Amino acid sequence: MGGLTDYGSLAAAIGNDGAARAVGTALGTNPVAWLIPCHRVIRSIGDTGNYRWGAFHKQCMLAWEASRVEMEGMS
Repeated sequence: MGGLTDYGSLAAAIGNDGAARAVGTALGTNPVAWLIPCHRVIRSIGDTGNYRWGAFHKQCMLAWEASRVEMEGMS
């Protein structure tokens, strides 16, 4: 929770360095985004990019996770 990666790094992790767009397309079809955390994948420039349910929801999910990680670090 709270960790981010970018499309290119995820493509490299699955063994196909040039598949960043394909990774984005595959993530865009994810019907259970909270269970399979595609919201944690962002553009390499740091922008959150598009999201099936809108960029605002993606940013909210990331902010909520970041706050949870911060709160757990304080205990």
